[in-house]
Amino acid sequence: MTATLHHRSVVGILGGMGPEATADFYLKLVHATPAMRDQEHLQVLIWSDPTIPDRTDALLTHGEDPTPALIAGARLLKAAGAKMLAVPCNTAHAFLAAVQKEVDIPIVHMIEETAKYVQLLSPTVQKVGLLSTTGTQKAGLYQSWLDREGISVITPAADCQENLVMTPIRAIKAGKTAVARPLLIEAAQGLINAGAQAIIAGCTEVPAGLSADDIPVPFIDPAEVLAVTVVRRVLANR
Repeated sequence: MTATLHHRSVVGILGGMGPEATADFYLKLVHATPAMRDQEHLQVLIWSDPTIPDRTDALLTHGEDPTPALIAGARLLKAAGAKMLAVPCNTAHAFLAAVQKEVDIPIVHMIEETAKYVQLLSPTVQKVGLLSTTGTQKAGLYQSWLDREGISVITPAADCQENLVMTPIRAIKAGKTAVARPLLIEAAQGLINAGAQAIIAGCTEVPAGLSADDIPVPFIDPAEVLAVTVVRRVLANR
């Protein structure tokens, strides 16, 4: 490991969107760390605020803006000693440019890092299927980054998006993971049939109901990509 304990950057996790996804991301961060003992793991601060207004509602139905709560959480983590921030919520990335302007520590951009990861896949991927909230889909968060890499994004039709993607996402948030799996498998298979060469779990709840074993193409978990990126940056002392 290239960074000693006392010189590592403290990682701040701005979470609560939802709580299970935040807990899952911390576990991914632990698993991504090349540690042999407790003392070799990262120093992490977690702010899990489930009262942050719904990001999809804000994007689609003029619901309450989550930006002030996100800024407050980012400032709290910085004040507590965080030197970089990770936000394990895809839809929240629609608001992170405004958050970054208010804190002078870097926010590791999960969607940007995922786009870089997809671009490096072998064999080359030209089309990906996106399973995400409708807010993430409509905001074009993945489309804007993957377009730069020459990769097109396939999304479910409106009825499939609601019935096969949003319904299981809500079920997972409600602790009903078992009912989500067959719906997400059907949604993923539909995208594969439409030409997707890989599937992006573009909502941090999706990997709780769908896994790489469920589909015949690469399954990309942006939270895992984010965890690996955070560990790499901390150990590089950046």
